Amino acid sequence: MCGRFTLRTAPREVAELFAIDELPLFAPRYNIAPSQQVLAVGLRDDGRREFRQFAWGFIPSWSKDPQSGHRPINIRSETVLEKPMFRSAFRKRRCLIPADGFFEWQAVGRAKQPYYFQRPDGGPFAFAGVWETWRGGAEPLESCALFTTSANATVAPLHDRMPVILAPADFASWLDPTNEDPASLVPLLRPLPPDQLVARPVSTTVNSPRHDSPECIIPLESPGKLFD
Repeated sequence: MCGRFTLRTAPREVAELFAIDELPLFAPRYNIAPSQQVLAVGLRDDGRREFRQFAWGFIPSWSKDPQSGHRPINIRSETVLEKPMFRSAFRKRRCLIPADGFFEWQAVGRAKQPYYFQRPDGGPFAFAGVWETWRGGAEPLESCALFTTSANATVAPLHDRMPVILAPADFASWLDPTNEDPASLVPLLRPLPPDQLVARPVSTTVNSPRHDSPECIIPLESPGKLFD
């Protein structure tokens, strides 16, 4: 799964990754959690890419009350075609979620040790996502969810799932508004090659979603054996 991630890369580097002329407006984030606002990339009416903000936790357009009921943060790529909740969004409202790392946890006795996963160069990447608009209130509410897939060999020692990280070469295909055949996009929802991620144990500061500071990704000084 993916329950926490980071986006601390300079806005200019994020804009370059997604080939967008305008810089995104965001402060560095070290512990992005469900229900919070996340930066996303979608398409304008003229087909150009733009930065947007969505609440992380999918609210179907037909929901009677966004404060009640299940608000999924993740979508299993293997079964998405079977889920009516995501059918329209998968066909028409796909998005990219900028990030530069994510967390998973290992149980150590009664404690949970967090591990931070990122690219070897620490650079930004994109999660595959979909978004929806709920119009039942005074103001529209836009929300999103991220796709997950089976874990690669880097993540598998901690969890059997991982977020789908799309290659830049697949960004255009994923966002293409003329493609309303979701089945043709399922092959993109695959694990990232294991050599494109590295993991390290970090401070337990990140265990609380109230904490959002550089301390969340401080490496442990004496981590011992990874995944022991």
